[in-house]
Amino acid sequence: MAQSEIDNVRALLHSKPRPVGWAERRQRIDAIGSIWPVADDVKLETVDVNGLGGEWSIVPGSDASHVLLFFHGGGYCSGSILSHRRMVTEAGRTGRMRTLAIAYRLAPEHPFPAAYDDALTAWRFLRNEGTPASQIAIGGDSAGAGLAVALINRLRDAHEGLPACLWLVSPWTDLTMSGSTFASKDAVDPIIHKEYLNELADAYLPDGMDRKDPRVSPLYADLRSFPPLLIQVGSAETLLDDATRFAAAAGAADVPVTLEIWPHMIHAWHLWNAHLEPGRRALASAGAFMRRHIGSTLSASRMEQPDLSATSRNLRAAARAARACGSRRDCSRRSARPDR
Repeated sequence: MAQSEIDNVRALLHSKPRPVGWAERRQRIDAIGSIWPVADDVKLETVDVNGLGGEWSIVPGSDASHVLLFFHGGGYCSGSILSHRRMVTEAGRTGRMRTLAIAYRLAPEHPFPAAYDDALTAWRFLRNEGTPASQIAIGGDSAGAGLAVALINRLRDAHEGLPACLWLVSPWTDLTMSGSTFASKDAVDPIIHKEYLNELADAYLPDGMDRKDPRVSPLYADLRSFPPLLIQVGSAETLLDDATRFAAAAGAADVPVTLEIWPHMIHAWHLWNAHLEPGRRALASAGAFMRRHIGSTLSASRMEQPDLSATSRNLRAAARAARACGSRRDCSRRSARPDR
């Protein structure tokens, strides 16, 4: 069943070949990403994110105090809230939280650092709204995953609070395109090819910018002190090596990292979750990951508060020991130690 479903997605992509112009490419990704609408129970609300377009989503039963901040993919040159709406809203469902999708500025009209700065603007918006960092998960696919990692680096270097966790789908982590799977997976990947990514990188980066700059190639970033990380990638992706090498780099930096390689899946297969069972399962895994880590962060913050009940037990134990020893000359063997 899963194989026939992914074959149907491949047929959809084949029926809508990538055009040449930027406007036409943006229309195409919106069309193939939104071919199946969001579920009927999803509530959407447009929001001004300090000058950027944004969209809240929530489904019944979600905790509105927990937020997934999501940056869409599209090679920094296309993609939108519309193209990723079904993916983002269903991630919110499985995570039982609100989502905030961001319409960051696109190249070539707005090259680096426009999108990089917009990611920080979105984070500042959430924090200024009163959402604690510990109640935010950050997610992104493809180029959006690169923005998510760059944002974490920026926050850490500024000694700011970090989100509870980070969810990356088919991440584009190396704009030098040095991964071995650009060759070994080229024949099976229906979307991403090295020549295409080189075109996108040229459009996004200013003249003379080093493609290994960690702000655009997270593979070369300092990943120490990152929050827990979930990486999901398909086995039929040319970006497979970008994901596996980034997972290895994060692990070497002592970051708690989970890498999921999904057999036969293609780039950002979550987009077609309405009719792709592995897409739904991948979203369920991501939702459980986000719930677990937001929950553990909240529990840890509560543990930092004084435990008055434990103090009370300690005092009662000491009082019992004093009464028991009151008529004895040597009480050393009966002394009670406070509960640890």
